[in-house]
Amino acid sequence: MIEIGREILNFKVFNWLYRSLIADRERWPLWMPVLLGCGIGLYFALPFEPELWMSWTVFAGLASVAWGLRARSGGASMAVWAFAFVALGVGLSGVRTWTVAAPVLHKELTAVMVEGQVMRIEARPKGLRVTLNNLKIQRLRPDQTPKKIRVTLSSKQPQFGPGDWLRLRASLSPPPRPAAPGAFDFQRQSYFRGLGGVGFSYGRVDVAGLAPTTGIESLGFALERLRSTISQRVRESLSADTGAVASALMTGDRGAISESVLEDMRSSGLAHLLAISGLHVGLISGIVFFMIRAILALIGPLALNYPIKKWAALAAISGAGAYALLAGATVPTQRAFLMIALVFVAVLFDRRALSMRSVAWAALVILVLAPESLTGASFQLSFAAVVALIAVYEGLRGTRFFRAKSDGVGRAALRYLGSVAITTLVAGLATALFAAFHFNRVADFSLLANLVAVPITALWIMPWAVVAYALMPFGLDSLGLTPMGWGVDVVLQTAHWVAHLPGAVSTVPAFSLWGLVVVSLSGLWLAIWSGRWRFLGVPMAALGLSSLLWSTSPDVLIDSTGQLVATKTDTGGYTLSTLRAKKFERNVWLRRAGLFEAEGDWKALKSSRQNRGQNQGTVSLACDALGCIYVNGHQSVAFAKLPEALSEDCEQAEVLVSLNDFGRESLNCKAKLVIRFEDLKRNGAHALYFTNTKTQTGSTQTIRVETVRELRGDRPWVLKREIKRGLKSEVKTRP
Repeated sequence: MIEIGREILNFKVFNWLYRSLIADRERWPLWMPVLLGCGIGLYFALPFEPELWMSWTVFAGLASVAWGLRARSGGASMAVWAFAFVALGVGLSGVRTWTVAAPVLHKELTAVMVEGQVMRIEARPKGLRVTLNNLKIQRLRPDQTPKKIRVTLSSKQPQFGPGDWLRLRASLSPPPRPAAPGAFDFQRQSYFRGLGGVGFSYGRVDVAGLAPTTGIESLGFALERLRSTISQRVRESLSADTGAVASALMTGDRGAISESVLEDMRSSGLAHLLAISGLHVGLISGIVFFMIRAILALIGPLALNYPIKKWAALAAISGAGAYALLAGATVPTQRAFLMIALVFVAVLFDRRALSMRSVAWAALVILVLAPESLTGASFQLSFAAVVALIAVYEGLRGTRFFRAKSDGVGRAALRYLGSVAITTLVAGLATALFAAFHFNRVADFSLLANLVAVPITALWIMPWAVVAYALMPFGLDSLGLTPMGWGVDVVLQTAHWVAHLPGAVSTVPAFSLWGLVVVSLSGLWLAIWSGRWRFLGVPMAALGLSSLLWSTSPDVLIDSTGQLVATKTDTGGYTLSTLRAKKFERNVWLRRAGLFEAEGDWKALKSSRQNRGQNQGTVSLACDALGCIYVNGHQSVAFAKLPEALSEDCEQAEVLVSLNDFGRESLNCKAKLVIRFEDLKRNGAHALYFTNTKTQTGSTQTIRVETVRELRGDRPWVLKREIKRGLKSEVKTRP
């Protein structure tokens, strides 16, 4: 009887799910970009490069089957289409990887002559950073020369602009690997951007030629020159930080913003204002739409005989497109423009735009054209916020709060502030996990900061930005920039005040990717479906959030050069081998561990390595001129700085790490695990985890090793000079 009851229950549950699926038939197309994204995510998660023909064959076969089932069973056809779109995502990613392939530097080049054409100029707090293409690099054949490189220049340089040819002496290196296993992969990002090297120049550059003034190629350089000119004029018209932020809002150039301002904006939850997204594009297009329509409405014959609303919609689309191009056409900007364009296209055809369909359309276009954007924080944060906001406002659309007609300025202002609060709260909750995953921090008082900054940006800063744009051709842009700067100053003061409140920022250690994926899919389940069955996404989200409870930071971290080592203390912090060198890697390690700063460095240690065995079961670190011994529980790790330390450490330590190149000296080592300097160089940063595994005979101490190379796999963006073998991922010691 129990079994029969279970079968009936299972049948009822299945029947309920099927009826709910059919009832939400109109929402099926919204899953197209989600399924495509699942295929793209699968492609980038693979440790090897899948065969391109295989994914396209699978897609073609599944699409044929789905097309054949369309008349018999809509549910079965949709299920097959779902798998087909996953296969399509894998195939599109493979095609994109193949089409963007370009040479990449495989070794460092010191003081070489470089000649190239300027693609982009970015202002930095100190000096400039330029992107060059059409390169000629000393000691490299044409087939070895990267498509593009990025070079940092000193502050004193001659005048030049996009499209000009430069000749300079520079030191170049390949795009760096991740600073830690699982950290941000700049090499992969550079691969899809065609960036084959980075470096810095020596002294002043020579302008070897000017930009072309005719042909299609000149149009792109003209646009980039316009961006640079506007950015420079804005910074010159306003004070340092104010001008840098105003420039970011008008052209998307954030390079000149000082680190202190960026830190205040991040800690206060206002960093989204610096990324040109839906707020900015929507404001620009809305201001243009209402200004054009108001002006045309004052002309009686036009207002009575012509569709001025549609004319204003065309002007709004043009204004949004121009602003998106000036802002650099980043992923949030592309998404915002596509959605805004769809809204105004609906106005042209006297139709009402479906908001969730517009965001699905924007995501689909971006994923087809640039599948790699799915892996970026910009795409994830942008779409997470927009999808959540649309879903919430769809549910609140019929409530009294939004249906009530204002009978005064006071109520209108309260309703607007309420909308800002709801928007900030929803967007903050929707993006919190993504921010924690990518940046390991959460701004706790972002609601307070946004209640002040967003209205000022919407009602004061951006309208004056439009005025500045309009007056710039006449040299009167200061009339708009000056009041715009007043608003920017208020935003910066708000950011500084909120960022320095006690407990303004909470740190989150790095956690598993699977948790982010599960929460993302559960959030989409809640947002896309309209029936009650969408609440099945709540337990799914709880399961994904549980990954935060299981996250652990490495007990030992070693960088690829052996110059930086981090060892965990008994309080959960890190002691570092140095606080001077490797600042970038050091900050990444601390951030991913959920720490603000290190507890100290090895130079403060005065104890002798001979004391390492006296505190078994505790955490200790002892150093001398030869190296250091780190003890964590029953595990001991020896870090050898000089070859004289090898023989002793091989006899007594469970793990031996060579921090310097000792040549090809052979070791008859009793250590359970040996990490040579060659392993560090070829496999990248290493992370060691110490765990206790309980067995029937007692407990076993286990050392788990992760390397950058092991987690990245054998992919096209991984430099071939990296070793193709990895260390054993798990070593058992001392039962």
